[in-house]
Amino acid sequence: MKKIIKNTIFTILLSVLIILGLFFAYLYFYASNDRNLSGKWTARLDMTEQAAVTALGWLQDMEAVSVSMQDMEYYMHDLTIELDLTLEQTTRTEGTFASALVPESYAACSQAAYESFAAAFRDLVTERLRMAGYTGDLSEEAVESLIAETFGMPTVSYLSTCVPDLLPPLEELQTRCDGSGTYTAAEGILTRQFDSGSLIRTRTERYIRKDTTLVLTESAASDAAGYFMDHYPVLYTLQRSHESQ
Repeated sequence: MKKIIKNTIFTILLSVLIILGLFFAYLYFYASNDRNLSGKWTARLDMTEQAAVTALGWLQDMEAVSVSMQDMEYYMHDLTIELDLTLEQTTRTEGTFASALVPESYAACSQAAYESFAAAFRDLVTERLRMAGYTGDLSEEAVESLIAETFGMPTVSYLSTCVPDLLPPLEELQTRCDGSGTYTAAEGILTRQFDSGSLIRTRTERYIRKDTTLVLTESAASDAAGYFMDHYPVLYTLQRSHESQ
């Protein structure tokens, strides 16, 4: 009887040890890979609110124009600028990084912002023409022709000339975002120390790495970075580029 009990206990202990061994093997080969942040990642700076607020302020200065932030958000959405972030892990918890805005993405975002604003402006002009009793053609093409005839240029060109810049200058964003340095990643906290000429000195975020996705949240930056993050927030889901997988 004692032998049966002893064998049973031994079998249970052996099973537990095997399970623990498999679990630690999983952590070593798989979970540790999720902690490795090496690769080229793509983030996006969300410019939607910045552009919408600037456009709204300009429109509200126009006489007899009633427009809300909700109205502007209807037209302006998904205005983002790509930011390339390259991480190279050198030890278990440390590594180097380099980040840079993509100028072509900035140009495309700026163009999209003014095109979105032009659509809102045409609709507002159409509304005012109806209020004034205009009985002519009010199709989008007709209203665009009226605007071009009135201002001597298409709507997008007129707005990009007369309206304050919808996006911060590219040079300002590059100064705040571009740079390189070292990072530490421990207990789900990513801290980047810039050692280049960037205004950002340190930046700290919680992170989750899962396969080809890196999620950064709850940024707590110092110096100018705090101002930058308050005004130009990042969509914190970063996708890993194919060449670094």
